[in-house]
Amino acid sequence: MLTRWFHTLLRRVPMDKQGQASIGPRHIYILPTRAGLGYGLLLFVTLLGALNYQNNLGLLFTFIMAGVSLVSMHHAWFNLLRLRVRAQPGAPVFAGQAVRFTITLEDGRERARGAICLRGGECIDLPAGGAAPVMLPVQTQRRGPLLLREVQLETRYPLGLFRAWSLVAVDAVATVYPRPAPQAPPPQQLTSIDHNASGDQGTGADDFVGARSYAPGDSLRRIDWKALARERGLMVKQFGGDRAARVWLDWAALPPVDDETRIALLCRQVLEASGQDLVYGLRLPGISVERGQGDAHKHRCLTTLAGFRCED
Repeated sequence: MLTRWFHTLLRRVPMDKQGQASIGPRHIYILPTRAGLGYGLLLFVTLLGALNYQNNLGLLFTFIMAGVSLVSMHHAWFNLLRLRVRAQPGAPVFAGQAVRFTITLEDGRERARGAICLRGGECIDLPAGGAAPVMLPVQTQRRGPLLLREVQLETRYPLGLFRAWSLVAVDAVATVYPRPAPQAPPPQQLTSIDHNASGDQGTGADDFVGARSYAPGDSLRRIDWKALARERGLMVKQFGGDRAARVWLDWAALPPVDDETRIALLCRQVLEASGQDLVYGLRLPGISVERGQGDAHKHRCLTTLAGFRCED
């Protein structure tokens, strides 16, 4: 409780209009590490011994080592000063998996920086005037948008006697898809065949009828890789007169279970329909996603399920 209260009192480095934050001198905090506390205790004992025995060499050694610790503290402070931070959105994942946000660190003072660590992530050495990405994994528990509001940068450079850290405000978001059910009932297939659908395989029609140019959203399974190797461009194979079976993934057609279980069942149906190259649509209470096909349509349906608000 005391740690959380102290955490709320610390200043955050604000972002500018370009979505980038620069660590200023008033945003860096320093405390001694355990090694630093032990080092300070050793200096105190050495000082008492030198004063007790009036040993000038002992006093000189104590003051030199105290000066080294002060220089180490200033280096730790300078290691974070004017460091630029930028966060990028994370790729979509399913609930229970870890989202990996990319945090880009950039030097703004034309000086090399060593052992800069992202709390919960990696540690890097940053060259003078350079930039480097750092991956920050965040474990997910529930579906919906996952907001990354702040990150903590810290360093113990150069001697590990002091820990300097700074809290940086960021604005990155990742979509967390619902956790799919282990299995789901198959959706009811429409009896008619949609000749205008964008699918490339119909029920019982496996004959190859030609190729066409690739369009965004086409299934990667139908890409003609041989044509690409012959430098003919990205082509997509067409089967059965470019017909596809149509299905609706309907909320009302599921068994009478709780809302989150229905969402998990629909998530599994979306994955299976996409894997079977079906033309499918999604129906939720108050929301409808028209029939489509391909990876883009699959992610659109999963995003709709992730953000769906169940009625109380």
